[in-house]
Amino acid sequence: MQRVTGIGGIFFKARDPQALAAWYQQHLGLAVEAWGGAAFKWADDSPSGTTIWSPFKDDTGYFAPSTAPFMINFRVADLHALLAALRAEGCEVMDKVDESEYGKFGWVMDPEGNKLELWEPPAGS
Repeated sequence: MQRVTGIGGIFFKARDPQALAAWYQQHLGLAVEAWGGAAFKWADDSPSGTTIWSPFKDDTGYFAPSTAPFMINFRVADLHALLAALRAEGCEVMDKVDESEYGKFGWVMDPEGNKLELWEPPAGS
């Protein structure tokens, strides 16, 4: 019997869910639905795409400066262009960008202090 087949959703608490959803819609382009969330259909956009599930040690500094016990990673098409747009929109973008065989990684803070990882996969992924 097959059990878990993938990540079904990411759920978290917010002080102002509607305002936070509006920020994600405006700055990251999430198609926020009337019910307050967004649905991603990976098979339609990227048949070879994956969603990673990975627990971190409770003392990790990887999520800093956020104090939240989670971090969301969003797949993006052009990391550098998105980071430039987010900076121009006044978002808090981290200065560091990592580039490796795993792709390009950048980070932005949402208005509630949650660190978001933006990932441009390597070509062909």
